[in-house]
Amino acid sequence: MNLIFDYLFEQYSQYETYDIVLEIVAVIFGLSSVWFSKQNNILVYPTGLLSTSIFVYLLLKWGLLGDMLINIYYFIMSIYGWYIWTRKVDDENLTPISKTTKKEHQTSFFIFIATLLFVFTVYTYFDKFNHWTAYIDTFTTAIFFVGMWLMAKRKIENWLYWIVGDIISVPLYFYKGFTFTSLQYFIFTIIAIFGYLAWKKSLNNTLQTSLK
Repeated sequence: MNLIFDYLFEQYSQYETYDIVLEIVAVIFGLSSVWFSKQNNILVYPTGLLSTSIFVYLLLKWGLLGDMLINIYYFIMSIYGWYIWTRKVDDENLTPISKTTKKEHQTSFFIFIATLLFVFTVYTYFDKFNHWTAYIDTFTTAIFFVGMWLMAKRKIENWLYWIVGDIISVPLYFYKGFTFTSLQYFIFTIIAIFGYLAWKKSLNNTLQTSLK
């Protein structure tokens, strides 16, 4: 049992207790945010803002620029998403769940490529391409940027991007030595799958109602 515990958490012996507590708090708020997203609840954004704020501080302290950029972007997009989710499309209805349009798919592709170029430039400038994980970071950052944008637009396809990015992030964060964050992404993956199914059901019900 001790061997398993040491394998999972030995790296935390090198961290300050304050940082460990902050990571756990950020993970709790992060999980709450994804759960609220699955429930199509506006609380996804205030809880997400708290989580990303803490992670920006920690990731900057740990020198993980790519991960920090993701969380800065999350913070900005959370404010944007909060506005979109509370905006009424008419006198009675808020912005509904919908499918991504052809134009939005094109925008998603642009965001993906632009993010790859941006992160590549930042990593090159700070000489961060000194390990294979940096290349994975670049790819997952682009995936998450698209996913966050689509979630802010309340597009059902956002979950597909989260699922792919979360699956990659589970072993990646564990390898980096952040077991709690790795566990967070594992739970994210499960919630994202159920989130997609829940949003799909809601969308189908809305479409059936509109046809009546």
